[in-house]
Amino acid sequence: MQLIDTHVHVNFEVFQSDLDALQTAWRAAGVSQLIHACVKPEDFPQMRALADYFGPQELFLAVGLHPLDAQLWRPDSAEEILAYAQSDPRVVALGEMGLDFFKADNQDQQIEVFRSQLELAWRLDKPVIIHCREAAPALRQVLTEFQQNTGAVTGVMHCWGGTPEETQWFLDLGFYISFSGVVTFKKAEQVQASARLTPPERLLIETDCPFLAPVPQRGKRNEPAYVRHVAEAVARLRGEELEDLARQTTANARRLFRLPEP
Repeated sequence: MQLIDTHVHVNFEVFQSDLDALQTAWRAAGVSQLIHACVKPEDFPQMRALADYFGPQELFLAVGLHPLDAQLWRPDSAEEILAYAQSDPRVVALGEMGLDFFKADNQDQQIEVFRSQLELAWRLDKPVIIHCREAAPALRQVLTEFQQNTGAVTGVMHCWGGTPEETQWFLDLGFYISFSGVVTFKKAEQVQASARLTPPERLLIETDCPFLAPVPQRGKRNEPAYVRHVAEAVARLRGEELEDLARQTTANARRLFRLPEP
């Protein structure tokens, strides 16, 4: 059985003392490939060094600017992201990008930065990794307008926490939906409902490590090996066998991100 963790942040300091053990654990859990999301473009050289460290065709990369860092956008940020995206064939996506209106007072700035990164993804013909918190209506509007006025762009709503109605909005726009350890939490009823609703061909799983460790590891540092707990929970919610869920989500990840067979 193979699993793909479609959203990790293993460049964070909390992982740097035990990278070898981290890799050994995810391999033992059946994780064959990972997508490393980017918070800020200046993180990219370290991410690329990690991809070199872990070996070929195991850790793949995205590059972009997180909405909570939208204030860091500079006149040359688009060209910087473009250069990084074109510099390494392991870059399979742009992001993470999106909107986060939780406690935010720069909504217009976030929207402009998001649009700029969507334009880059469209030019490069790469999927986007989208962060959305307390901003689904605005994000839906931006994506709809972009698709109507510029062109098709697809990707994944990562660590999804929206309502089933909002889930359907983004499915209708052609997006995949990725579930994290949140789906294992007892009170995450709307996330669990969305996991049941998502068509099998649009379903992905992730850890978003080091955040949001799933039950039974909740409260600990999250890590890629724990994506198996997410897979087990989603399979139970959908009434599916774990092996079938793993096969489907792995195929979906390879299709969306155009990953090679390991």
